[in-house]
Amino acid sequence: MQNFVFHNPTKILFGQGTIPAIGPETITFGQKVLLVYGSGSIRRNGVYQQVTESLQKSGAEIVEHPGVQSNPLLSHTREGIKLAKQHNCQVVCAIGGGSVIDEAKAICAGAVVDHDVWKFFTGKKSVTAPLPLTTVLTLAASGSEMNAGMVITNEETRQKFGFANKKLYPQTSILDPEATFTVPADYTAYGAVDAIAHVLEFYFTTQDPATPVQDRLMEGLIINAMESCDRVLADLHNYQGRADLMWAATLALNGLTAAGLGKVGFPMHLIEHSISALYNVPHGAGLSAIIPGWMRYQCPRTPERFARFAERVFDVRSGSPAERGAHGITALEAWFQKINSPTSLHGLTIPAKDIPRIADNAVALAKVWRMPDYDSDRIQAILAIC
Repeated sequence: MQNFVFHNPTKILFGQGTIPAIGPETITFGQKVLLVYGSGSIRRNGVYQQVTESLQKSGAEIVEHPGVQSNPLLSHTREGIKLAKQHNCQVVCAIGGGSVIDEAKAICAGAVVDHDVWKFFTGKKSVTAPLPLTTVLTLAASGSEMNAGMVITNEETRQKFGFANKKLYPQTSILDPEATFTVPADYTAYGAVDAIAHVLEFYFTTQDPATPVQDRLMEGLIINAMESCDRVLADLHNYQGRADLMWAATLALNGLTAAGLGKVGFPMHLIEHSISALYNVPHGAGLSAIIPGWMRYQCPRTPERFARFAERVFDVRSGSPAERGAHGITALEAWFQKINSPTSLHGLTIPAKDIPRIADNAVALAKVWRMPDYDSDRIQAILAIC
């Protein structure tokens, strides 16, 4: 295990009936609140009403910024920044999943500077003193409710870039599993895939061969995400299933899983970001199409690691390390198919002739993320397996 610093300042309020606490938690940081959210789903399930009533009872002045879409757009983020500046907002409150929270973080960072917010994503500027952020989570997936990362799509350049800064952790995040009851089966599945992908990135890219505590933690999170997702898909109102999936997704990317692993990468997300930037596919669907191919590309290079994954997650115990690893990949792919998440580019209706275009687009992010090994040739080789 490598040296590490673990610091996560986000306060979590978890469970039924916790949403009305958002007002007191938010007003601590200021009276003028920019409320960021997506489409009309939070109005239909009552979450919007709970949040606004709590904010109003706490004395907040609310400025609304609705319309955040899946794979949030830079243009809409800029509108939110303009709105926050015009109304001198002191704090941002986000209601939604990772897309809403990511855009809210970008607004927090951009509302206090004169330069364009995209400069954060290209590494030209660093976050200094963003507005504070509170969140009410409505989708178990990204972990953005308890981490310092954010992802935005620049629709002009067709680039989907992400970065993290320790000053972007939400101050408080409220996780009420009942707020996810209305998430449909497909996006429930995509959310589980996203959470699992976060763990897989760390599990397979660490260079340290001796991380038993982290290994067991990550393997357990993957198993729990799969099992809880299965329970939820059988009954979308299964509270315990929703609760387990929500917490597993949060823990997957809140800093705990990567602690002690040393340098790690995000190659599967790197490639998927290019796909969703070019084709606007749901992030989880893009990941499930990429993951089996990337794993098959990587398995011959680190077969012992893949064999361990197969044994501990899918109880694969026979064959050579490479054979066990291959069986584990097939088992994970079969689970993606079981939950109706795409497992190939064909499943996303992306033709093979587009592979060079996807790879070239991904290279720009590889440079920003300092992953020079992922040049166009290597990414194309992975995509060919996909």
